[in-house]
Amino acid sequence: MLRRILLPVLLLAGVLAAALLLAPRLLPPGEQSPDVRFVREMTQHHTQAVDMAIRIRERSRDEDLRTIALDMLLSQQEQIGQMRGWLTLWGRPWGGEGMSAEHARMMGMATPAEVARISTLPPRQSEVQFLQLMTRHHQGALAMVTPVLGARVRPEVRALATQIQNAQAAEIRLMTTLLKERGAQPLPAPDAPGAGGHEH
Repeated sequence: MLRRILLPVLLLAGVLAAALLLAPRLLPPGEQSPDVRFVREMTQHHTQAVDMAIRIRERSRDEDLRTIALDMLLSQQEQIGQMRGWLTLWGRPWGGEGMSAEHARMMGMATPAEVARISTLPPRQSEVQFLQLMTRHHQGALAMVTPVLGARVRPEVRALATQIQNAQAAEIRLMTTLLKERGAQPLPAPDAPGAGGHEH
């Protein structure tokens, strides 16, 4: 008799516990959640990378560099669309609070003047400018994903952060090689927490 009473009670308790664990995943993330902040800030970060990739493809005749820039352009445009889609599903505006200029600089973003020089320098110098700026930009992206991978975020956000980490770490190594081939070195890593601690 006792087992007949306890079994439904235990089953109900299990269902309630599972519901409580899943609740944060089922509810859309709040405005100040790590999910929303990461998506907004990474969208801002990616947008500049896309701009720089377009500029170097217009200037460079080096097919390897043009291919790399196209890969970055297409992959990051796709991720921007993905992140904006999440914001829409979560009922959050695309244009909410982003990074300040100071924070963006700490995350490896270039100034407008630095980006503009990709379009005005002679082609060979333009290639070096792009590779240096994009390497620093990627280092900042690695710093941005590190706290997200250690936080309670939605599975899709964690998957994207992991994808960015793997792809951009590999691209940093490739761009460092391309800089050496041009007799140049990467810029100092951005002053972001954890930015200098990755293998480049």
